[in-house]
Amino acid sequence: MDREKASPLLSPRHDSSSRVSKPESAAEKLAALKARVAAAVGNSKVKGGLNAGVHPVIARGGLNVDLHPALQDLGQYKPSKNVGPKFATSIGNARPQPEKPAPKKQLDLSGPSAEETRNNPYFDLSLGGQTATLKNRHSRQLLFNQKGKYIAQANALRRQAQLEAMKRRIAESSRKIGIDEDLDTEKNYLVEAPPDIEWWDEGLVDGKNYENISDSKALKIDTEDSIITEYIQHPVLLEPPQEKNMPAPKPMFLTSKEQAKLRRQRRMADLKEQQAKIRLGLEPAPPPKVKKGNLMRVLGEEAVKDPTAVEARVNREIAARHETHVEMNEDRKLTKEQRHEKLALNQEKDAAKGIRMMVFKIDNLSNGAHRYKISKNAEQYALTGICVIHPRFNLVIVEGGEYSIKQYRKLMLQRINWTENSPTRIKEGTKAEALQDWLKAEDEKGELKDLTLNRCVLVFEGEEKARAFRKWGSKVCETDSAARDALTRAKMENFWALAKSIN
Repeated sequence: MDREKASPLLSPRHDSSSRVSKPESAAEKLAALKARVAAAVGNSKVKGGLNAGVHPVIARGGLNVDLHPALQDLGQYKPSKNVGPKFATSIGNARPQPEKPAPKKQLDLSGPSAEETRNNPYFDLSLGGQTATLKNRHSRQLLFNQKGKYIAQANALRRQAQLEAMKRRIAESSRKIGIDEDLDTEKNYLVEAPPDIEWWDEGLVDGKNYENISDSKALKIDTEDSIITEYIQHPVLLEPPQEKNMPAPKPMFLTSKEQAKLRRQRRMADLKEQQAKIRLGLEPAPPPKVKKGNLMRVLGEEAVKDPTAVEARVNREIAARHETHVEMNEDRKLTKEQRHEKLALNQEKDAAKGIRMMVFKIDNLSNGAHRYKISKNAEQYALTGICVIHPRFNLVIVEGGEYSIKQYRKLMLQRINWTENSPTRIKEGTKAEALQDWLKAEDEKGELKDLTLNRCVLVFEGEEKARAFRKWGSKVCETDSAARDALTRAKMENFWALAKSIN
């Protein structure tokens, strides 16, 4: 092929400026090829002129072969991302592509504008004043504490602590001197004036007082709005509450002759039943009961042949019968735990019939044995309450079942000798100085205090609806206010004033 007859578009140029050095890599070769194709395409478009749109010039490569589509239009061609299969089998085996869901519209979470909120006739300004009204936000100013603020607060706390310490010192000194600061601080119970009209007469009298009670027209007895009618109201019958507190009926007591007769009849019935079982062969016959009195009659010739051996045999049988009898009695006895359970059950049954309460006033409890007996018996009888120990007098409040209260009353008023005194006993691990002077059995000289005039007085006795204390306890109070505070928790501070008024 002659180079002169070749197409001037793709023919190489022989000038020195058109020579291109040999590319060093494949990327440079591809770039050079694209540059030559672009230059050829540009020349063909320029030569075509106006007729280029009617008969487009298609660039061709060597040997009159069409160029690759990627090289024909470098500026417009964009390769597709998903190239479909070209063969029928590939098309048939291809999986169906899932359809992409339409994009969801995002929810508009923005609230209404301030103008719409103001124009809404149903909007309450008191509920949304900050959003409805456009107010400028003001920055918060800094607030500085004044100099000496916390120093003044600390000084006030110190003064308060000093006042409290001074009060304690005054209370201790007054107690030692014998002055009670609570002498004039008792509650003054004021009696309220009677009302102008009682509540039960308000529906019968026309008015707010009894001024027109003599006038029959001012009374609401025969009027239409009167509370007195011809109808009779029958109240619902309730079981009397005292019936549950009634003790169970006890069986009639028998005389000694009647008891012996019943025992004889019972033993005879048991013997006949045993004889019937022996006749039927259900039980073996018991061996003869040999005693020294019936020895010759039961054994006969045996006793004559060897009386010494027979007597020893009879003694062994008598000892065996006595041992069996003792064992049977021991088996019937309750264990220590069973006795405690039985006692606790009986105390619960006694308390279920009704709770009774007693209040005692004791002049002096400096004897430790008296304090021990008061607390120990209260615990043993399952009583609840408190023992308030005070320098002037002592108050004991107990509550429990009828039987326990009855026994405790005997203890306080009969069994304990309140005039006797005994030396102070200090428990191991405690110091004698920890005990107050007025609680010791000895006076300042070391001698026993004289309790000749000491006594115990019953201040109150009666029933209550429920227990006011959860357990038994003792409280040492040096002032009247402390004693009243200890009783206020159980709402029994009135007993302290009642005991204080008793001489």
